[in-house]
Amino acid sequence: MFEAENIRDWRGHDVVDAGGDKIGSLESVYVDTTTDQPAFAAVTVGLLSRKRLTFVPLYKAVVAPSYLKVAYPKQLVKDAPSIGTDGELLAEEEQGLFAHYDLEYVPGPARRLARR
Repeated sequence: MFEAENIRDWRGHDVVDAGGDKIGSLESVYVDTTTDQPAFAAVTVGLLSRKRLTFVPLYKAVVAPSYLKVAYPKQLVKDAPSIGTDGELLAEEEQGLFAHYDLEYVPGPARRLARR
């Protein structure tokens, strides 16, 4: 399990898919505010002049000495909803993010994804 408390130590490390293909670099972790558990990684992808943050669930993610391995294929992650590198994930965008990965989304007044 990826421990969100250590995000400063992991920022900038590679994020790879199950086959070891590099997806991008870890920028931040989003936690579920109802449980304070890591839910998604924000990954910096794109060309130097067109960088963006895309999101990948941390379900079954594995931490290694120099990378974070996620259970989702590179192309699925790169096609996921994204924001600009200075943007923020809005509440109304969360449901689409969960739907992209076929994950159950249970909205609620206290439930949000928060950047850590």
